[in-house]
Amino acid sequence: MGKRKAPSEDSSSNKNKEICEMLMELADYEKNVTRQIHKHNAYRKAAASIMKHPQAITNGKEAAALPGIGKKISEKIDEFLTQGKLQKLEKIRADDTSVAMKQLVRVSGIGPAHAKKLVDDGITSIEDLRKHTDKLNHHQQIGLKYMEEFEERIPRAEMELLEAEAKKIIESVDNTVIATVCGSYRRGAKSSGDIDILITHPQFTTSDKSAKDILTKVVTAFDESGFLTDKLSHGDTKFMGVCLLKSEEGEPARIHHRIDVRLIPHDEYFCGLLYFTGSDEFNRQMRATALDKGYTLNEYCIRKLSSDKATPGEKLPVTSERDVFDYIGMEYKEPNERSL
Repeated sequence: MGKRKAPSEDSSSNKNKEICEMLMELADYEKNVTRQIHKHNAYRKAAASIMKHPQAITNGKEAAALPGIGKKISEKIDEFLTQGKLQKLEKIRADDTSVAMKQLVRVSGIGPAHAKKLVDDGITSIEDLRKHTDKLNHHQQIGLKYMEEFEERIPRAEMELLEAEAKKIIESVDNTVIATVCGSYRRGAKSSGDIDILITHPQFTTSDKSAKDILTKVVTAFDESGFLTDKLSHGDTKFMGVCLLKSEEGEPARIHHRIDVRLIPHDEYFCGLLYFTGSDEFNRQMRATALDKGYTLNEYCIRKLSSDKATPGEKLPVTSERDVFDYIGMEYKEPNERSL
């Protein structure tokens, strides 16, 4: 589901918020029903551009002047503003398959392909799904169990408590482990959708795996402390599960949250940190800048390209995020400056 930013109360923000919600609904449709990810990304980029615009958009021409908004999207915005609705969206809302799939993909672990199969099997609502849990794998069953809780945004104050608890447990396992909570939280967001933790160890590198069991030790400690309530999957380098922060006496009961922990080799950690901090658009801009400067950048490493930009060389040493910015000649941006 699309994640909305909290609007301010002025009329311009409210008007632009309506446009953003329209675009995000289209983005969700393209992702979950047609599976046209490039269109999904285009609508999300347009929505982000409008949300940041300080004045109310009054027509498509004004929208087209903003970054990331092309002719087709500006025409849709114009139709929405002049007609008060969008014909394409009205058709989507009236299509039973689209409505059913939009409901089913709310469940963690259910993607568009499985949602379509469920609809073909006659399961068209969450209520239907609860009656046919035999059609779900372990991850999806847990996702259904906690669906409403997972959809709740996690306030920053609670994220800080979750971070403190997770780091306390990790430090009790091995105080040389480096752990960082990434995503929108690291960018300073007021709320988050889940907890995404990157960990590394000085003795876990691409050439030396002597600390490869560190993820298992961390997950075991999470489990034994009561921080974990459910396990979704546990591989060599990634764990997916559900956590619950214990309520203090007198506090309201807390809710369950999704938590992912990734183990990254120490020599690739800072490229991974950069990538998983985001935002997606900021990452795209960095990769484009890197390419212009003769480098190739991804979540694992940065490499210098040959003069014809066809062949990447050896990966370059990276000991901090700043190293990557320096290589490509880009001004360093703090995490809270990367929410494009």
